[in-house]
This record gives sequence, structure tokens and C-alpha cells, in this order.
Amino acid sequence: MKNYQIVILSLLVLLIASCSGFNKLLKTKDYGLMYKKGLEYYEKKDHYKYTTLFEQIVPIYRGTMQADTIEYYLAEGYYYQGDYLLSAHFFDKFRQNYPRSTFVEQAEFMYAYCFYKSSPRPLLDQETTNNAISAFNEFIARYPNTSKKAEVNRIMHELRSKLIEKSYLSAKLYYAREDYKAAITALKNSLGKFPDSEFREEQLYMILDASYKLATKSVSEKRRERFQNTLDEYYNLMSEYPETRYKREAEKIYANSINIVEK
Repeated sequence: MKNYQIVILSLLVLLIASCSGFNKLLKTKDYGLMYKKGLEYYEKKDHYKYTTLFEQIVPIYRGTMQADTIEYYLAEGYYYQGDYLLSAHFFDKFRQNYPRSTFVEQAEFMYAYCFYKSSPRPLLDQETTNNAISAFNEFIARYPNTSKKAEVNRIMHELRSKLIEKSYLSAKLYYAREDYKAAITALKNSLGKFPDSEFREEQLYMILDASYKLATKSVSEKRRERFQNTLDEYYNLMSEYPETRYKREAEKIYANSINIVEK
């Protein structure tokens, strides 16, 4: 037990000494030392410490040979601390200020990657997802032979799948609320934008079902036209998915609709 307490006490002493030394370093005017220690902390992956140091010396080293290293590591430090949007801001500044730097391709990639890391789940607003897609498209246009092409393609597929799911869920919400007219419009717009949607079969069935339910609730002068629209949606579904998992429900809708149209 005593040995354990001694180890803990020793670690606390080292931690206090380390923090004290770092605080002194922050107050020094020896910017060369700050740069040197910042690089050491970078190698040790102590992201907080090197980021804090480089924040202070960015204006001091601007225009020097070390400037791009400091500003690139600063942007990277924010990334590793999980502040992705701030990191994207600094990577964006870097790629504009240092277009000839050896870090610029990686900075361009990381600028896009920060948006990817900030992309929320599909139910939420997807502005950041769209920003990521735009940034990756720009990256590939600038570096068509990049070694990161396979990774970018994988990420782009993931981001597009998220947009497809967002579009599907938004349209489905109208359907769930029984706002069938709005649901039909939203579902068709979704399919128009994402014709290869993994939810396509279900979306076509929801359009069919929403058309049928809209027709059943229509005033007499609109019923025939809307049941005819329902039949059109039935043919759309069955032509693409003749063995659809919604076949039983679709056949019932068809039978009821044809009876009314042929009266």
C-alpha cells in the first residue's frame, strides 16, 4: 500500500513540475525555445501543449521558413483535440496562404476531412455534409492522381448515402403525418434527386399508398382522376419490382382503384 502511495505521489510531483515548466514556457520571450518545445510536444502527440505554443508564435514567425510548419501543425492540433470546424478554418487559411508548401495537399485533404468528421446523423441538417462533398470534389479536381483517391471515394459514398437517407426520412415524415399530397411530392423529388436510392422500393410503394389514400379522401370531382393516378403508381412499382415485398398491399390497392375507375 505504501509503495502504491509513493508511486502516486511521485506522479503528482512530476505532473506539477511539468505544468509549472509549461506555464513558464508560455511566459517566455524566447520564441526559438517555444518553437523547439512545440516540435517536441508535437512528436509526443501532446496536442494541447504544442497547439497552445504555436498559437502564440504564429504572428512572430509569419513570413519565415518555419511559418508553414507552425500553421499546419496548429490546424492539425485543433483537429486532434476534436474541434473540427475550427481546424477546417485553419486548414482553409493554410491552403490559401501557402499554396507551394509541402503540406498543402494534406492540408487540402484535411480541410475536407474536417467537414466529414463534423457531418451529423441523417435526421439533422446536412449543410456540413454538403460542404464535405464540395471540398472533396475540389480536392480530387486539384489532385486527380492522389494516393488518397480510394479513401476519398469511400468517404464520398458514405456522405452521399447520408444525403439519400436524409432525403428519404424527410419525405417519409410527410407520409407518417398523413399529409399525403406533400408526401407524394417529397417522395418523387427524393427519387428524382437520388434515383439509385437504397430505399427506392419502399419509396415507390409509399407513393402508391399515399396516392390511394389521397384519392379515397378526395371530393367526388377529383376521385376518378386521383384513382387513375394511383393505378399509374401501381404500374410504376410493379414494373420495377414485379416481386415486390409490398405485392399483397399493392394488389389490394389496384383492385379497389380499378373498380372505381371502370365504373
